[in-house]
Amino acid sequence: MACVGLVIGQLRGAHLSIRASAPLLSTAVTQQMQHKRGIVGKALREPGYSRPAPFPYKEKEYTFWRALLDDTTQRFDENSKIIVVDGPPTGNKDKFAKELADELDMFYIPGANMDSIYVNEYGFDRRTINHKLPQIFHSVDIEDFLRNPNRRATTRLQFHLMKIRFTQYQDAINHLLNTGQGVVMNRCIYSDPVFMNMLVDCGFSNANAREYYNECLQQGMVEYLRPHLLIYLDIPVEKIIENVKARNRPEELNSKVYTPEVLSTLELHYKNHLRNISEHSEVLIYDWSEEGDAEVVVEDVSRIDFDKYTRYDKKLKDWRFRDEWAWKEKRIKFSCMRYKFERWLNVPKLTVPEIVANGEERLDFDHIMAQTPGNKYAKGFNPDMGDKVLFKL
Repeated sequence: MACVGLVIGQLRGAHLSIRASAPLLSTAVTQQMQHKRGIVGKALREPGYSRPAPFPYKEKEYTFWRALLDDTTQRFDENSKIIVVDGPPTGNKDKFAKELADELDMFYIPGANMDSIYVNEYGFDRRTINHKLPQIFHSVDIEDFLRNPNRRATTRLQFHLMKIRFTQYQDAINHLLNTGQGVVMNRCIYSDPVFMNMLVDCGFSNANAREYYNECLQQGMVEYLRPHLLIYLDIPVEKIIENVKARNRPEELNSKVYTPEVLSTLELHYKNHLRNISEHSEVLIYDWSEEGDAEVVVEDVSRIDFDKYTRYDKKLKDWRFRDEWAWKEKRIKFSCMRYKFERWLNVPKLTVPEIVANGEERLDFDHIMAQTPGNKYAKGFNPDMGDKVLFKL
């Protein structure tokens, strides 16, 4: 029996009308470990509900020896899932995603922010010494892109954002596997190609950059588990432009990015993304022309039966494992994967000169950065920042 993989809603204020929904199948999946059906709002949890103590994955690596003593699925409950909130600009996705995470008692991961690239663990901001650095290492933010998208730094910005979203999604999977707590994210790596395709189609980047970008994407996502649910907040192009004028931000007003042509291209690539992701994940789409109510969306999310698919279905197959040890193997891989993607980007292609620094530029950058606060040595080994390094290895 064919399953409809896309749930489409229309939300204005607190009023929701479902135009199409997936038929509910009650299929018992045997001999496979998978998550429990039905996400539950925290208001419906039993008083005093708690999961087993989380594994301290930020301090300890989950190794083979630890796997012998620490099971993974023991911490799972109905809400042990990854939900991604996505959509075009001006939809206030961060606010909605944060409210949704609170309603579902899930861990919240905000949208990609360039601070994670430019600000080190001690709080030093590389952007304050932009004038000292070689041009290839000049910082670039989303605000800079909006002011002037027609420059070489645009491609570098997109690669930075890809790197951040890879790291965020690794964090999301690690958090779920080690704590059992679900995660709500504002955008994720799976929708990142939408923006790269828009940049190339609108002349802000080029085909060589996209080719290398896609290589990096495929290399990095080999072990990834696609989200359980994507919530897409849809806004018509005309409404986006209206919102831009209403919020009156200097970098957005008269930006070449917020034009009907560019936004229509972005919308086209987003709709293609929705078709692709709906083959593997549940999808809810809302008309977000007027900001809606998170509590109403929670009601729709709670109606989704995540266990209705069999092992022969593509949807949610990333989250079906044969036994407990298969879950542990995946958790071990993600525990030591954090820097894998960064190593892959350390050798950029010469066909993408926008992101390639020559030897002299690299030496100048390293020399300048070594003299800035907290950048000479690894975190915890900088005496000038108050670190106690005696007897440390």
